[in-house]
Amino acid sequence: MATVPRVPLGSHGFEVSAQGLGCMGMSAFYGPPKPDEEMIDLIHKAVEHGVTLLDTSDMYGPYTNEVLVGKAIKGIREKVQLCTKFAFIVDKEKGIGIRGDPEHVRAACEGSLKRLDVDSIDLYYQHRVDSKVPIEITVGELKKLVEEGKVKYIGLSEASAADIRRAHAIHPITAVQIEYSLWARDVEEDIIPTCQELGIGIISYSPLGRGFFSGKNITEFTDNDFRKNHPRFLSENFQANQKFYNKLVKLGQEKNCTPGQLALAWVQHKGAVPIPGTTKLKNLEENIGSLKIKLTPEEIKALEDAVPVEEVKGDRYADMSKTWRFNSSPPLDTWTGTKH
Repeated sequence: MATVPRVPLGSHGFEVSAQGLGCMGMSAFYGPPKPDEEMIDLIHKAVEHGVTLLDTSDMYGPYTNEVLVGKAIKGIREKVQLCTKFAFIVDKEKGIGIRGDPEHVRAACEGSLKRLDVDSIDLYYQHRVDSKVPIEITVGELKKLVEEGKVKYIGLSEASAADIRRAHAIHPITAVQIEYSLWARDVEEDIIPTCQELGIGIISYSPLGRGFFSGKNITEFTDNDFRKNHPRFLSENFQANQKFYNKLVKLGQEKNCTPGQLALAWVQHKGAVPIPGTTKLKNLEENIGSLKIKLTPEEIKALEDAVPVEEVKGDRYADMSKTWRFNSSPPLDTWTGTKH
């Protein structure tokens, strides 16, 4: 039944499915958690179709999504490429923080291994860069986890080109996970060229614009769906942005595919591995169908012209401070070993 080809992720021998499955929405952020049994069945269906790159994080829930994924891969561990992340901490009094100090790196990894019920994590990302800890210190501890066999490959998420270079100098970075889609293309300026130069793979999260390009409407969001307060989905911005979706609908009709499939095909033609999330089998199958779509250079340009990024209304986060553009690692010579 497998229909999804495998591709190298980066240049260090790690092979993954050409499209992955983002598991976050099964447990958090996009409305109430979905029933475990249904989501486990969906993950099994994905793996049967060849979607074997599974993406989670200790932040999702927090913790509950890793437990779910751990249950789902029981008995099929050798068939999947398991990716999780660390760095976010949730404190009821202080709110959400970021830690990249060695003590937290190790404790977070041990926690993830336990929740996932595995001996090793295939790809372990620093979810966000810690502005208090030099990235060399964080990656130095990750390197020890690789040497101990607890982690196979190291990744970064929402890291700047400068931080990617610094991290890569300590230990090879296999992949950078970044928001990359038709309406999030600023990473093409510096981050993607840097990764290409260093042989680092690109994982595209939110390749469908958090559901925008697959036709998600703001009226569908439940009260605990974080998109209700997402800048690009706020009423006035959403109405202005709708013209981009309408253009994709028209282009999709010409290619006999859905606008969501076109959006995914664009990401895939750019050389990135997208990890669209879904909780429905029909959406999973539609996403997989995008891999069959061939785009000419002219069609790629037409898609980019249909979504001129400078005209998109709203930032990609309500709080942009924890993204690569506004958050960076301090110089190594500032590190004194102080704990958070």
